[in-house]
Amino acid sequence: MRNDLLIIIFLSLASIILSAWLTRLLCHPAAPFQILDHPNERSLHERPTPRGGGLAILIAFLVCGAAVSLFYPTRGLAEITLGILVVSIVSLLDDRYSVPPIYRFLAHGIAAAVILYGGFSLQKLEIPGVTWHWSYVAGSLFSAVFIVWMINLYNFMDGMDGFAGGMAVSGFGAFAILGWMAGHDAFMAINLVISAAAAGFLIFNFPPARIFMGDIGSSVLGLLAALLSLWGARDGVFPFWIAVLVFSPFIVDATVTLIRRLLRREKIWQAHKTHYYQQLVQAGWGHRKTVILEYAIMIGCGVTALWGAHASAEVQAAILVAWALLYFLFFFRVSRLAIRHRSDSTGARRP
Repeated sequence: MRNDLLIIIFLSLASIILSAWLTRLLCHPAAPFQILDHPNERSLHERPTPRGGGLAILIAFLVCGAAVSLFYPTRGLAEITLGILVVSIVSLLDDRYSVPPIYRFLAHGIAAAVILYGGFSLQKLEIPGVTWHWSYVAGSLFSAVFIVWMINLYNFMDGMDGFAGGMAVSGFGAFAILGWMAGHDAFMAINLVISAAAAGFLIFNFPPARIFMGDIGSSVLGLLAALLSLWGARDGVFPFWIAVLVFSPFIVDATVTLIRRLLRREKIWQAHKTHYYQQLVQAGWGHRKTVILEYAIMIGCGVTALWGAHASAEVQAAILVAWALLYFLFFFRVSRLAIRHRSDSTGARRP
């Protein structure tokens, strides 16, 4: 076990170093793959900033992840690789040329189908004290929708300096600890490599960001979050609800915002700035203060997930109820701050 741990630590260090080095290269104006992100109606930044830093995360993960697979052979590795390549290619094209949504969703659907073919399908849904077993078709349909939604919601939530990178460091880091607790070395190693790759990028993305990850980063991280959630649940590393809790800072904000926009009959495919983290930034908190608060929420979710993964059903239920209440209070408070800020702004402009 000692030698295995040294290997995992070495590969994680290699991942963070490679990612940081590549991200630094991509920050340079003469970088061959540099793409400028110009501010639009959804943006929180005010000047053109390089994007495509997710390419550094992807390369670091693929290189070090391939090394992990040499030490820990993994069932479904070919399907995982193909799914990642499909999403990364369409995302890179979208970063550079803007691919129509229908083709992006088609690529995401193909990637989901490939992942499911590799055996990563959720066949039971567990919440504290209750387990639902369903048919292969129902489980596959749920898993496919979950994969596509995670790819897109991670993209939706990548709109603030240090946010998506921080979620990856925290989320996959928590998964790695859960893998260690379960004695699943392969799961632990692959999550540590992803978390380390995101940390290398985050060095240059923490507010004020020198580079953004772009769709190639956010979409691939969303795919990996979905894949590893299904993988962990399949192999008994944790119940599925634990994975949802770990990534709930993204899942809850994106899902609640989507529902709100649907109820208002807004065009959900259009760019906007109505996510709660965006409202907080616009209310005067700024990128740094907002992202630090979000980091605290991410760490809180990770710690309670580690505590609740093997706790009694009563403790698990209490954790879910507590987080539901906390999110409700948080969103209510942010909404009030946003309303007050808009009121103050309107009053200031009034002659």
